[in-house]
Amino acid sequence: MFFWKQKSRDTTQPKGSDSLSPSLAANLQKLQGEIFANDETIVYRRFKTKKPRALDCALVYADNMVKHEYLSLSVLRPMMQAEVPGSVRGRQLAHYFAEQVIYSDDSQFVASYSDIGDRIMEGVAVILVDGCSLGIVVDAKGWAKRAVTEPPTESVVRGPRQGFSEDLGVNISMVRLKIASPHFKTRFLSVGTQSKTRVAIMYLENVTSMALVEEVQRRIEQIKIDAVLDSGYIQELIQDAPFSPFPTIGQTERPDVVAAKILEGRVAVLVDGSPFALTMPYLLVEAFQANEDYYNHWIIASFHRLVRYISFFITTSTPALYIALISYHPQLIPTNLVVSIAAARKNTPFPGIVEVVGMGLVFEILREGGVRLPRPIGQAISIVGAIVLGDAAVSASLISAPMIIVVGITGVAGFVVPTLNDISVLMRLFFVLLAAVLGLYGFVLGAIAIGLLLSSMESFGVPYLSTMTTLVPQDVKDTLLRVPWWQMVLRPRFIAAKDRQRLTRSDGSKAT
Repeated sequence: MFFWKQKSRDTTQPKGSDSLSPSLAANLQKLQGEIFANDETIVYRRFKTKKPRALDCALVYADNMVKHEYLSLSVLRPMMQAEVPGSVRGRQLAHYFAEQVIYSDDSQFVASYSDIGDRIMEGVAVILVDGCSLGIVVDAKGWAKRAVTEPPTESVVRGPRQGFSEDLGVNISMVRLKIASPHFKTRFLSVGTQSKTRVAIMYLENVTSMALVEEVQRRIEQIKIDAVLDSGYIQELIQDAPFSPFPTIGQTERPDVVAAKILEGRVAVLVDGSPFALTMPYLLVEAFQANEDYYNHWIIASFHRLVRYISFFITTSTPALYIALISYHPQLIPTNLVVSIAAARKNTPFPGIVEVVGMGLVFEILREGGVRLPRPIGQAISIVGAIVLGDAAVSASLISAPMIIVVGITGVAGFVVPTLNDISVLMRLFFVLLAAVLGLYGFVLGAIAIGLLLSSMESFGVPYLSTMTTLVPQDVKDTLLRVPWWQMVLRPRFIAAKDRQRLTRSDGSKAT
């Protein structure tokens, strides 16, 4: 009797084997005892097919991640009513049920326990049949999803109101609806040893350089990390110049922006579970461009773009210039103005550098507090706090009134270019420290250092300042100003490697 028990135990499944066994009992024992041990969210629904040949079957899925009604009507009911022919045996059973019984537009097969574990964690259901060493995968994903709404970080007055959600399939479909071309391609990767996050690489085959696509895919495949919970993980792990605060990979929540970038020859990356898409290569000029520029009249759009450039200069340079002028070069200020500033600063106990750094820090604290708190409370704290603290500081002669004006203009101007807002804070501090030590010479040296840094950077092989340092007419038509659409007939020269023609003139001629 002992030898008989030992033999029967050995024939179930070799220890350590990852392949499915023909025995349903052995498969369920493996799943319940090892793969999904101590996981009470996994459901094992046992049922039988119709007599005379009643086969034992099991439907395995993760609770709250599938459509229960779909599984009941399209999987369980037809299988329980199916009469399996006696000639169908072994792995043929899986193909028979998938091809003739189950009502599903997508049925795949798995042959190992590890594959079953990965697929069930994705939200699908797996059917196991006694006597068959193949599992049938049925796509029945049905967890709660966020509705498609306008992204709060990129609101527009004119333009589409759609924004990405956390569902990868929905995000891909929104981009595909805007680029209805057979040349639009998507590649899928899996990143994260524990999370196994799905990543989609999208591009236009007839426009985008395949070397760029392969480089993006190579960098993502080289990521060795336990989990990817947001596209920010991938952005930091594959970007150029990781020690530079300037972004070399773009990010957006808007499908229309992603579609526009892809049409120019860029590559877009979507990450499952993240509403932020990545675009590469990313150039500095893109930080001053807004999708609304291309929906409004070109004169209005050019004016708004000039305002962004001016605002970026104001937010990064105004405090440093103020410190340099009042501390080292007061002769450069008009006499009436310098007298007014001196009178306002007469009772102030702190030097200018302390005023600038201190008020700048207070402004950033208020901004950060307003962002982290619930929206109604955050808005009240940021607005009331700035008014109360500013007025109290001036009344107590701790800060001069001109400094309040400088800090206020500087902070508001930083919001005009939100992509570079955090970077502008660092640049502002850098310029202020140099101006406090060397005056205007320090500010100029700091500007030269930033210029050298930007000119040495690249984004996936494309110079970071490529469109801002060229004299080719077609390359500068969408930089400082936005020329009319009928003039932008070519795609960017440094990005579109195959087909640069974007628009054909009414006479049929093409630009050079």
